[in-house]
Amino acid sequence: MTTATTGTWITDPNAYRRRLAELLGDRDPMTVMSETANTLAGIVARHTTAQLRSRPFEGKWTPNEVIGHLTDSEWTYGYRLRLILSEDEPAIIGTDQDRWVAAQRFNEREPAELVAMFRSLRELNLAAWKNVTPGEMTRIGQHSQRGEESLAQMFRMLAGHDLNHIDQINRYLDVIKGSA
Repeated sequence: MTTATTGTWITDPNAYRRRLAELLGDRDPMTVMSETANTLAGIVARHTTAQLRSRPFEGKWTPNEVIGHLTDSEWTYGYRLRLILSEDEPAIIGTDQDRWVAAQRFNEREPAELVAMFRSLRELNLAAWKNVTPGEMTRIGQHSQRGEESLAQMFRMLAGHDLNHIDQINRYLDVIKGSA
């Protein structure tokens, strides 16, 4: 099994948060997150499975693996949302995203299947996010790698995370199509 990596491990959590915030800008996180499943479905519809499974750079994920990572992130953030709503300042365990992607062999999965899984999780989680009150958005968890994070911060980060990885998929596909 080939293991890919997405790059350097996050060594500066604040720089990571700033990057995601800059990507989101003044856009509404709910709107961005509501569009992501359709954006991914459109990408999958316009590209072949072979293109989506191609590795444009040694040691980096394929577009299909990025979609798998987004699916994992949706599961993980949904759990974290519920954990922070239900417990006082809970510990939030970070994940080794590269190991998760490799262990689940996302590149062997059908792209449309991954998008369908993402869509189901996203719809479930958007329903939960819509019920979070402004007061609850101030609730925090203690992330094992990034420190204290509020639900409001997580909400914006998740939308920025979507935008970051959609851009990554599109850049990778441009390279893949250019080398074909």
